[in-house]
Order: sequence, then C-alpha cells, then structure tokens
Amino acid sequence: MTVRRARATLTALTALAALVTVAGCSTALPGRPVSVFADPFTVAGMPATDGPSGLRSDAPAPTRVITGSDGGEVDDLGAQAISDIEEFWHTDYPETFGGQFLPAAEVISWDAASFDGEFCGDTTFALVNAAYCYPDRTIGWDRGSMMPGLRQAFGDMGMVMVLAHEYGHAVSRQAGLTDEDSETLVAEQQADCFSGAYLRWVAEDDSARFTLNTGDGLNTVLAGVIAFRDPVLHEEDFDVGVNEHGSAFERVSAFQFGFTDGPSACAAIDPAEIAQRRGELPLLLSDTQTGELPVTRQSVQAVADAMAILFAPREPPALRFTDDQGGCADARPSRPVSFCPATNSVLVDLAGLHELGGQAHLPEAELLATGDNVAYSVLVSRFMLALQREHGGVALDTAGAALRTACLTGVATAKMTAELHTPDGDTVVLTAGDVDEAVSGLLTNGLAASDVNGDSVPSGFSRIDAFRLGVLGDTDRCFARFP
Repeated sequence: MTVRRARATLTALTALAALVTVAGCSTALPGRPVSVFADPFTVAGMPATDGPSGLRSDAPAPTRVITGSDGGEVDDLGAQAISDIEEFWHTDYPETFGGQFLPAAEVISWDAASFDGEFCGDTTFALVNAAYCYPDRTIGWDRGSMMPGLRQAFGDMGMVMVLAHEYGHAVSRQAGLTDEDSETLVAEQQADCFSGAYLRWVAEDDSARFTLNTGDGLNTVLAGVIAFRDPVLHEEDFDVGVNEHGSAFERVSAFQFGFTDGPSACAAIDPAEIAQRRGELPLLLSDTQTGELPVTRQSVQAVADAMAILFAPREPPALRFTDDQGGCADARPSRPVSFCPATNSVLVDLAGLHELGGQAHLPEAELLATGDNVAYSVLVSRFMLALQREHGGVALDTAGAALRTACLTGVATAKMTAELHTPDGDTVVLTAGDVDEAVSGLLTNGLAASDVNGDSVPSGFSRIDAFRLGVLGDTDRCFARFP
C-alpha cells in the first residue's frame, strides 16, 4: 500500500525476497476459491489436532533406492518420503486421471559442494536445489545444504512437502496437464496443489510412514510454502525476463486447494484460473517504490479514513492513540490494536504497531513476508470488527467472529487495489507484496484473524482460507459464510 500526501510520496507495505537457498523448483534442469468448513475448529473438514508430525518410529523400510546417497539421515528421510509419495499416487493417480501411475525413473542425491555429481545432464556442483528433471524423469536433491537447511527451518515435513511438490511436476506431466510449452507459473502451482493433496492423505493418518497434525504441524508446512514465494518484483525486472512461480498468497492457495479438494482440484489450475485468482491485486512495484513505510500517526489515520470511505459506516469508530487499552466494558485488549464495542473506538498502541510492522530487516524476513502490512492488516481487522458491530446480529467474541474478521480483512485488502483519496489529502492504495505480508501475519500472529478479544482459531490454514475467501469475495459472502 502506498500512502501519499499531495507534496510528498511515501511508499508502504511490501513483501520481501524469498529464501533463495531453499527455493525448490522444477526445471528441465532446466480454481477456484475454497472456503473453510462450518466448524471453525476444523481444518478443511478435519479436526484441528495436536500430536506428532514427522517420520513414524515404526515406518516400513523405503521401497526406493537413492542413487548417489551417502546413507545419511537426510537421504534416508528422502527415500522414505519418495516411497510414501509414490504409494499415495499408485492409488490416487488412477482414481483421478485413469491409467496406471508411472514412478520416476530414478531418484538422485548429491552434495552441491562436490564436483562429482550429475543430474539432468549437468554437474551438480553449486546446485543447491531440489528438482524434477523432465527429460530424464528423475527427481533429485542437494543433501549438503538445501535439504539440511530446509529440515532445520521447517522440520521433517517441510522437507517431505518439497519432495511432494517436485513429484507433483511428474504427476502433472504424466496426466497431460502440462507440457514443455506450459507456463512455469501454472506448473509450479499445480505442483503445490498436488503436494497439498498428498499431505492431506498423511494428515488423515493413511500414511504408514509419516504423521502430520493439523495444528502446528500443518502451520509449519504452510510456512515452508510461503518461503518459496517469488520475491516482490519491480516493473524493470520484466525487462530482463522473469520466470514466475507465484506469490505466497497464490502458492498457499494452490496448496490448500489440493489439501481441501484432492488431486482433481489441481487440474483446474491453468492460466485463466490464476488470472481470476489474481484479479486486480498488484504484482509489481513501480521503479520508484521501496514498499516500506514506518507506521506513523499520519499513515494510521490515512488507513482509518480509507476504511470509512470503502465501507461508509453510519457511525465510524473513533480512532484513539493510547498505550492504555484496558478499561473496555465488553472486550479485552488485543494489542497493539484493540476495538472496544462499548465506545465504538479503535485503540492504537503506535509503538507496538510500529514494531509489528517494522521487521522487514530481520533475518527471518527471508522466510516469511515480514513488513509493514503485517501491522496494517491487523489495524484494518479492528475496523472490520466495528463493521460487524454496526451490521448487528453477530457475536464478536467467538471463533466464528475471528474467521469472519479475517474474511472481511481480505475484502478490505482487495478493495484497496484502487486509489483512495482521504479528506486530509492522502492517497491510499495497495502495492505488490502487501497480500503476502498479510498472509504471513495470519500464520504467525493470527491477530488479523482474531475476535474482539484477540482470540483466534489454532489453525493457520483456516485463518488464511478465510482471508482468501474475502479477497476473492465480498462482505455479504463473509457474513453468510460465518454467520
């Protein structure tokens, strides 16, 4: 989002570059929106559960042999993952696409620090990646840097998710959904979708090798999906050519389609579906935009004015800057921004909100999209609670209210793609990267998907799903979906 005054331009709210050392992709080495289910404590129709995630202690021996393996833990886990993924597709491929599933011709491991390896007809030296090779129908990974780093950041199931993604490329090609002329953007998001379908099978306890709980376990997997997003691009980047994979919003959505509706949903991901899902969301920063604006009184007031313009409430909530957010008669504080229904006011701890949005410089920003809109999306969510208060007939302190708030925050986010001119002379508009920051915040702190007391549901999957419903829908749909 940019916030501009008549004589000065200030740019705000962007996502950051992806963690390039952990970005798996397919190489030669080279939709539709889905809502959460009625119960806010379920995840795509499954119970939200705690419990173990990872390799079972009694897992059967792998059925695949890894070429070039050093026999270490990483390759052993990779062999188990490939064996399990193939077991899933041996059943689900013929049920979904007809015909028999054809496994990868070979599975290969290498150390990117060594000159000895070869994959897809080229040396593996400095190939810090995991990939599917279309010409050879082989899958491989770097066991020296890529996989250990991935495993450290996102656990065993993060590594399994990446291999399920790479295998998704093989499935997509075999099913005739992609060919050598297909856009990378489509192929990548189909593979994200297929990895979601496989991990649903694991979460349903159908895997003999792995477990995945739908609480922290699935949240961590989603964090891994976010980490593989494209960096925020400037207009000039397209002058030199860009091979898009997709934003965090797009890639998480594709994963969720597969997790919720199974492999058949992945076939619906094509250029038209992706274009529909993108809608008017900005993809590029202009060459003069930095995408970051500190949270200030001016910017907070501008966002508050934008909400009044967009939703035209009969009684706009009062905006108060205060460190003391206690004393509300009918709600607990949800720092750093709270909504008090009794006084119809939004209370802003400016220092706390600034801290929430000012973390783009931190190392972890390479993993998740950290930045200003982590804060501004939380601010917007409190105005969405005021909107619900005025709507009437709905509770503000329930799990359903938390997801309704996430949904309405998505609606507000999409509405800000058009420039809004405030009475104070500011211009507010969404910019590239904002949505990814909101998605990251929904997963990590959940405040933009919380009720009037700051309470949310445990599933980041459900929080993001509700937000996407709003981005692709409208206020009526949010109130109907979360009555």
